[in-house]
Amino acid sequence: MILAWLLVLMALSNGFFSNGDGMHNSTIPDFVNIGALFSFNTSVGRSIKIAIKAAIEDINSDPTILGKTKLNLSLQEDSKYRGFLSISEVLQVMARRTVAIIGPHSSVTAHVITHIANELQVPLLSFSALDPTLSSLQFPFFIRTCHSDLYQMTAIADIVNYHDWKDVIAVYLDDDNGRNGIGALGDKLAERRCRISYKAPLSPDASMEEISNVLVQVALAESRVIVVHANTQFGPKLFSVAKNLGMMGTGYVWIATAFLSALLDINSPLSSDSLDDIQGVLTPRMYTPDSQLQRRFASRWKNLTSGNTANAHLGLSFLPIYAYDTVYVLAHALDAFFKQGNQITFSTDSKLSSIHGDNLNLEALKIFNEGNLLRSNIYEVNMTGVSGPFKYTSDRNLVNPAYEIINVIGTGTRRIGYWSNYSGLSVVPPETLYSKPANLSRENQKLFAPIWPGNTGERPRGWVFPNNGRLLKIGVPKGVSYKEFVSQIEGTDTFEGFCIDVFLAAVSLLSYAVPYKFVPYGEGKNNPSMTELVRLITTGEFDGAVGDIAITTERTRMVDFTQPYIESGLVVVAPVRKEESNALAFLAPFTPKMWCVTAIFFILVGAVVWILEHRVNDEFRGPPKKQVVTVLWFSFSTMFFSHRENTVSALGRFVLIIWLFVVLIINSSYTASLTSILTVQQLYSPIKGIESLVIGKEPIGYTQGSFARNYLVHEIGINESRLVPLTTTEEAAKALRKGPENGGVAAYIDERAYTDIFLSSRCDLTVVGQEFTRNGWGFAFPRDSPLAVDLSTAILQMIDNGDLQRIHDKWLLSSACLSQGAKLEVERLQLKSFWGLYVICGLACLLALLVYLIQIWRQYHKHYVSEELDSSDGQSLGSKSSRLKTFLSFADEKEETVKSRSKRRKMERISYRSSEGSSSISSNKGYAPRRSECASEV
Repeated sequence: MILAWLLVLMALSNGFFSNGDGMHNSTIPDFVNIGALFSFNTSVGRSIKIAIKAAIEDINSDPTILGKTKLNLSLQEDSKYRGFLSISEVLQVMARRTVAIIGPHSSVTAHVITHIANELQVPLLSFSALDPTLSSLQFPFFIRTCHSDLYQMTAIADIVNYHDWKDVIAVYLDDDNGRNGIGALGDKLAERRCRISYKAPLSPDASMEEISNVLVQVALAESRVIVVHANTQFGPKLFSVAKNLGMMGTGYVWIATAFLSALLDINSPLSSDSLDDIQGVLTPRMYTPDSQLQRRFASRWKNLTSGNTANAHLGLSFLPIYAYDTVYVLAHALDAFFKQGNQITFSTDSKLSSIHGDNLNLEALKIFNEGNLLRSNIYEVNMTGVSGPFKYTSDRNLVNPAYEIINVIGTGTRRIGYWSNYSGLSVVPPETLYSKPANLSRENQKLFAPIWPGNTGERPRGWVFPNNGRLLKIGVPKGVSYKEFVSQIEGTDTFEGFCIDVFLAAVSLLSYAVPYKFVPYGEGKNNPSMTELVRLITTGEFDGAVGDIAITTERTRMVDFTQPYIESGLVVVAPVRKEESNALAFLAPFTPKMWCVTAIFFILVGAVVWILEHRVNDEFRGPPKKQVVTVLWFSFSTMFFSHRENTVSALGRFVLIIWLFVVLIINSSYTASLTSILTVQQLYSPIKGIESLVIGKEPIGYTQGSFARNYLVHEIGINESRLVPLTTTEEAAKALRKGPENGGVAAYIDERAYTDIFLSSRCDLTVVGQEFTRNGWGFAFPRDSPLAVDLSTAILQMIDNGDLQRIHDKWLLSSACLSQGAKLEVERLQLKSFWGLYVICGLACLLALLVYLIQIWRQYHKHYVSEELDSSDGQSLGSKSSRLKTFLSFADEKEETVKSRSKRRKMERISYRSSEGSSSISSNKGYAPRRSECASEV
């Protein structure tokens, strides 16, 4: 198709091409031809033209760039401003052997002429064709010297998400730039669980009436968040029509893409009428960090625009700034290109040469042989321009995309924050955050509060019910059981019940009217599937669902639920029978293990006390038979605190105090449990809970249409063949009473809210075990529905003010069963409830025995071993067995006897030593004279 366009246009433009032989064969030429393709008859085009000429003048006068080589600029007017007809203009520029073209202005034109640029390998450098689909992969010679619209669409999506809006209406020009830009916006909104709920395309040539017709449809839609993606010529007309339609008032949110900020900057100040049309609008502005270069250029801009009356009121926007930097980027790339030893050459395109025609001068179009080299040098440029750091990333996009978020207020604008690809929304300039770790979390996003349309500071809700006369279709399950929750009044289209009253009360608390109608779901003969009702919301058949709908994992994947208004988990209902007391009822409070351990401790404590008291207490001494009886009597008499034996040792009293405390707790627990057993009616069921059903093989009933079936099969693992669907409460009660032996069921599984009513008049049935799910009931709405959020807030308000409890009492407060005071089986006291007491008592006994053993051992060494050593003059005390018998005999003796004997032996030793001393003195007196006589003889 492109080749066909070329043929037609070559025939139309025969003879207007020029050779442009201005270059010689030296390595570095005296001048280089570059082109610029823009529509210069608009205010935007005039500002771009001024910036490009200023850049060319500065480069040609700077010998540090390109040396003696000058840039020769060919300005080509894109007068048609249309993709197809603009081909003639670009062909004229390329026929002059240009090495690069700055432009085009629009993405529509860029989509067409990039095919020509690819064929002739001439780089196109555009700072205004921002269509995200103009990628370097499909169009390798299209080089974007500004940030893609993909980034400003990301910024707009972040703004929408920051204010918790979910639905957006897109109004855009129906061309390549508009469609692709809105497509990128839709992708970015989807990443944040938002969406474009309505698209309103407009023809680029749309009249005021056509714009009005489209905006009327927008006003009838639900969303009030409107994103406008247009251009500087079309945008003001659209806002003027919206103002006349009353769509710039309170409740609306208008977000315009960067065309509006460019219009505000270039045509500053706008007329008061134009400003009135856009009050409260938000728009991103390409962010250029403050620098000396920028301040110098801004000061120079006033001089550049003051000489011409037509340009006298041109303000400085991002477009002339990036136009100026684009020329510098090309100059730096050419400088590097020449320094690498390259030269500019052109060759004939063999594909064009093969086309013959009498009136076609296709030979004028030449391929730039070194186009790939120049393109590579452009992507390698790393400089600091008026717009800030200018460098390409590996994906051939400019670094650090950032925007200012502008709010139109009064006669001017106010910056409410910034957006950058690095840190998202913030109230500080992006460059201050580049040195910190990137943090795009929702909690880190921040903007100043804007002034919204209607001159209000309160954040708009962002949606209303569509003003098209359509009522919300609210599906209501039409079941056959539990009419207290939901039921249809015979002969009417109205419903009543607990769930209906909760919904009506919650809706009445909303600050806006909700147009709705109840639509029955189900034929009324069987309970409908709640999961299927929820699924129909996703298909659009229903706009919501109200009823006894449990919130389950499967259903939350399809829709959004409100705050639960009643708690209800699955429980097991089973038949029970009375359990009569028997002769051994007194054993029921304790389990067998508890009885055994308690009896062991009675005997153990008695033995410990006997050991501790045996040597010091006459009541614990005597013949062996008597001592055994004493131990047993003492042990079991402590149960009634009627022991007559007194403890005299400190250790015995310590153990006894601990044990009496344990006995007190055991007695109290036993008494309370036995009292309950004998006074409260006891019920018995072979089913203990869901655990009993899992390991059994009996049939199990469930409410037909309930989520219980899938839960039991997929989550619990019960065989599907065991499950029996039951429709009505009478059918469920009959099946339970029959039992599995007579074709009934062993148990019936249903939600707690249902069973409370089911059991209120059926005393022979009861809930066994604990709830094995934790569910609640809620109202279902489509995903991200704002109504679900607002109704959740209303339900919480009803909980706080007591309205929900009053509705509950009205419908669900029924008379209790006469056996309400009955207990299911006996709650037997188990060892695990008292093991701490037994551990404490056991440790006290061990500690007392250890201390007692140390005391005995010390007494044994003091009163026996030392005396025996003295009496045996250090000889052996005998074998180990004899020593053990001696120690046991010592331990069995009464302490007073041991002390008395020890004292007596000590006195005997003292008297014996005294008599020994006297006799030795007498013998020494007779021996001395004889010794003297012997000495004299010697």
